[in-house]
Amino acid sequence: MKITDLEAFILQSPFEISNPAGADEARGVKHCLLLKVSTDEGIVGWSDVETAPHVGEAVVNAPVSGMGVFEGLRSLVIGEDPFDTERLWDKIYRGSIYYGRRGAAIQVLSGFDIACHDIIGKAIGRPVYKLLGGARRNRVRAYASTLFRPTTDAIKHACEFYLQHGFTAVKFGWGVFGQDLKQDIKLVEAARQALGPDVALMVDAGWMVNRSAYDAVELCRLLEPYGIYWLEDFLHPESYEGYRKVKEAGVKTRIAAGEQEATAWGFRQLITQGKVDIVQPDLSRCGGFTQARKIVWEAEHADVDVCPHAWLTDLLTAASLHLNAVLPRSLFLEYNVSDNPMLREIIRNPVRLEPDGYISVPEGPGLGIEIDEKALKRFCINL
Repeated sequence: MKITDLEAFILQSPFEISNPAGADEARGVKHCLLLKVSTDEGIVGWSDVETAPHVGEAVVNAPVSGMGVFEGLRSLVIGEDPFDTERLWDKIYRGSIYYGRRGAAIQVLSGFDIACHDIIGKAIGRPVYKLLGGARRNRVRAYASTLFRPTTDAIKHACEFYLQHGFTAVKFGWGVFGQDLKQDIKLVEAARQALGPDVALMVDAGWMVNRSAYDAVELCRLLEPYGIYWLEDFLHPESYEGYRKVKEAGVKTRIAAGEQEATAWGFRQLITQGKVDIVQPDLSRCGGFTQARKIVWEAEHADVDVCPHAWLTDLLTAASLHLNAVLPRSLFLEYNVSDNPMLREIIRNPVRLEPDGYISVPEGPGLGIEIDEKALKRFCINL
């Protein structure tokens, strides 16, 4: 089997993106990048990529430089065997190393790697979790991943909505959080009151807020009465020392981070220097399944939990389900509840939340997710 094409599709939402004004759901992202890997046997692999889509498209389609280190992804993979995931990962990493190593280059490499695993699974008629070593579970507890609402009443109404839909865990993040510390605490208090004591509540504090480690320790202390499951990404992604200081201050709340991190060696630094309790590799940013396997090994060695970050289409949701299926200990599946047809309508067979708050791991070949290419063309702006 040989790769015959790699295509990048930029999708655009019909909505303008802004923080919720009330209890209404967020619209998600304005643009989304999808990758399609085609082969000479007619088998196609797909992935979405959480990156700057216009930059990602340039990474895919950049011409051959002749230097061997400034190459576009497409030029590196045409004619290759998608089964050669380890060798291909290294070839692309080296071939883009002078402009890559992090950011959009490795994010597009991540998507390509996911698409190759999708192809392999389809070729052998097995779900991706079989390629990762076999499932330890066939269902994963999902949490509703959403933005903070601006008022306590709006937070309570949003919580009621998620409870009615069966979620037993909710994460609020970003939005207005970080603008007023006293209001931040009131919003979390309102969420805890609305959800009750038995529903897991997580907080993504948003690293764009300019906090010091001292500020973060204060935030953790103020949130402790509300029993949040974790506090996520509250410092700059490279603030390993800051995370360590917060952890060593003796805070009771779990510290989670890593959605912007990439490669096993990057996560090793986050784990060993940052001392976080939970790492959150995003499969479309961390290096795909090829690196995720190694990240899991790093976390297991350090006795740290892994909970994949996943906030795009059901392609990434399904990929994260497969990773969750093979983890020694699975915490949650992040489920993007944003109201955005660009993310929903391109999927023929979306994942479904079950009444008890779990989502089943897809059993179809590959990722187990089918793309509606007609719907994709409705949102695509670069065809």
